[in-house]
Amino acid sequence: MKEKILKTAADLFLTYGFKSVTMDDIANKIGMSKKTIYQYFDNKIKLVEATTLYVFDFISLGIDCICNDNLNPIEEIYEIKKFLMIHLKDEKSSPQYQLQKYYPKIHDALKSKQYCVMQDCITQNLSKGIKAGLYRDNMNIEFISKIYFSCMMVLKDKDLFPLNNFSMNSLMDNYLEYHLRGICTPKGIEIMQKFTNPN
Repeated sequence: MKEKILKTAADLFLTYGFKSVTMDDIANKIGMSKKTIYQYFDNKIKLVEATTLYVFDFISLGIDCICNDNLNPIEEIYEIKKFLMIHLKDEKSSPQYQLQKYYPKIHDALKSKQYCVMQDCITQNLSKGIKAGLYRDNMNIEFISKIYFSCMMVLKDKDLFPLNNFSMNSLMDNYLEYHLRGICTPKGIEIMQKFTNPN
């Protein structure tokens, strides 16, 4: 039952935002009383915290699986992007912004976890790309990995990139091309263009 509550809460929070969704909304969606939810989670803050960890673990596991698929590093980046878009629902409701505004402690704890996972992922991706001759061998991996993480966080800033003007999908496509053009060798650019110009 706890898993069902978390899964439903995650779906609603990502679709409508953390502030917008009430405990009643979650209970109604599942078809149970609100009292049942409170048997597992004392209040909405506890539920939001548990839900963000649930989504984080799910996303992290999915990224790990993609990284273990032995794809070339450029394809790997685009597969991760595709996975995120499917499971984070294009973030039209700006859940990250609502989390930061209304649940700052949970947001900061989540950001710290995201940083660790993304740093490992992008560092491995960069090293793999250099070995394959797809990325330049004269770049500072630590610097690039930190810039990558920071830029990914900035893409979620709705003041800079209002959702009415930019979809998360197009933002990520534009950023990935920007990122890859800065680090790819001519061989890497050829592979990247298969994703940026599929036709």
